[in-house]
Amino acid sequence: MTRLSLSDDVYQIIKNEGKTAILVTHDLSEAISMSDRVVVLSKRPATVKKVYDIHLTDKSTPIQNRKCKEFNFYYDQIWRDLDVHL
Repeated sequence: MTRLSLSDDVYQIIKNEGKTAILVTHDLSEAISMSDRVVVLSKRPATVKKVYDIHLTDKSTPIQNRKCKEFNFYYDQIWRDLDVHL
């Protein structure tokens, strides 16, 4: 809960200040909900595998962004690009 709340705070600060930030994360939900663009890297040596421009209908806060109908589409597409076999 604290992490989600902190994500909302960081997101608002970046937007209010009009700044660009690079978020490095292994949390796919966090990446989609906080970003305008997600870059998927390959295994070592890392190269850019794919770039997703994130377009959510109601881009207000990371917590709300996770409820957007497009969120699951991006999650599924990016998950496939990660080549994670569970």
